[in-house]
Amino acid sequence: MKKYDAIIIGSGQAGAPLAKKLALAGLKTVIIEKRFYGGTCVNDGCTPTKTWVASAKAAYMVGKSIDLGVPVNRFSVNMATIKKRKEDIVMQSRIGGQHAAEKTKGLDVVFGEASFVGDKTVSVKLKNGKKSNIQADLIFLNTGAKPFIPKIEGLDTIKYLDSTSILELDYVPEHLLVLGGNYIGLEFGQMFRRFGSKVTIVERSAHIVSKEDEDVSVEMQNILEAEQIKILTNAHATRFKQKAGGKITVTLDVKGEEQKIKCSHVLVAVGRTPQTKDLALEKAGVKTDDKGHIVVNDKLETNVKGIYALGDVKGGPAFTHISYNDYTIVYRNLIQKQNLDIKDRQVPYCMFTDPQLGRVGIDENEAKKLGIEYKVAKLPMAHVARAIETGDTRGFMKAIVDPKSKKILGATVLGPEGGEIMTVLQMAMEGGITYEQIRYFTFAHPLYAESLNNLFLGLED
Repeated sequence: MKKYDAIIIGSGQAGAPLAKKLALAGLKTVIIEKRFYGGTCVNDGCTPTKTWVASAKAAYMVGKSIDLGVPVNRFSVNMATIKKRKEDIVMQSRIGGQHAAEKTKGLDVVFGEASFVGDKTVSVKLKNGKKSNIQADLIFLNTGAKPFIPKIEGLDTIKYLDSTSILELDYVPEHLLVLGGNYIGLEFGQMFRRFGSKVTIVERSAHIVSKEDEDVSVEMQNILEAEQIKILTNAHATRFKQKAGGKITVTLDVKGEEQKIKCSHVLVAVGRTPQTKDLALEKAGVKTDDKGHIVVNDKLETNVKGIYALGDVKGGPAFTHISYNDYTIVYRNLIQKQNLDIKDRQVPYCMFTDPQLGRVGIDENEAKKLGIEYKVAKLPMAHVARAIETGDTRGFMKAIVDPKSKKILGATVLGPEGGEIMTVLQMAMEGGITYEQIRYFTFAHPLYAESLNNLFLGLED
């Protein structure tokens, strides 16, 4: 039985930096990874998908370049080259992170599958088949989530894709049908439409990006449909059938009526599920909720003292930056003896469609549910000088404000550099800067952020 001060299971955006910092703080630490160092973000999420988004944007801009006076007569998409570029960037990040960890004094890096066998005791099945047991007073779980695959008749008989396996394609599908009209589904749907696929998106709710205000959902649908992406809402798949080596027939329920669509590929993007099943948490007495997420308090500690859960595995906002922030909170509390919690932290996020959808704070729907007094500031990108000059006026900026305190309660930006513009407003929210102050700020001209002056001009009393 080998003993450590700290055991970290999972090398995602919380586990990897936490392991290094704990070791550098003098704790004998081990980090256990069952697959690739760096977790979902580096290997299957942010890094690979955003390299593909960049390639898709290039294809889109070549097609639109005639509008800017630069006609391109012919161009082609080389999916094999796009995949190779993605793999090179992923490997650079993966290997760089792994090497940095392996060079850290006091930190052991172990590749294998970890599961609890008792109180504060973990068994690791190594790659060579051997097992070893380790113990520590501090244990951190950062095992993340994986694609959720629903039970639909015939789905298990076809070679469906998920957000991980689709990244292995080195060719452009003829017709990609996407189950799910939220972040993963919309990013991949638009991406492959730009690569040259015919794309159909099937969303069970009445609107795509259904957690956003209706005007955001409608505008996003208009943007995607302008790229000839077919979107079916109030729809779900009921059956799949595929002939040997042939097209896939998908039976859909669309607003109560049956429809059949033939496609070449199916991407399942209806959500993710926590990777807790193989941890044998019950042997450590760690509680989970009905969806398998690990239950934590506001300081990210489970019901078992000394065992913490970080990132997607604990539920809540499933974003890389939240996982990273989880690490900083736990580290500062344990090592720097601070008293931080996650109760009131902001949760900004960005969907990397083109244009981007950036969001922070509450939206109009949430303001109504809270029953608070609020005002809405809204500015179409068609009124933003920079957007006009670059030839992309899709979308709008929108902010929810408190008319008494003049503070910004939330912001949604669907437009070019939407995430960057949203972050300017996030900083204002963090610093307590009012919309009246922003209205008369001097911004550099001509930037997208400069139009925040105009966003709030309509709120003058």
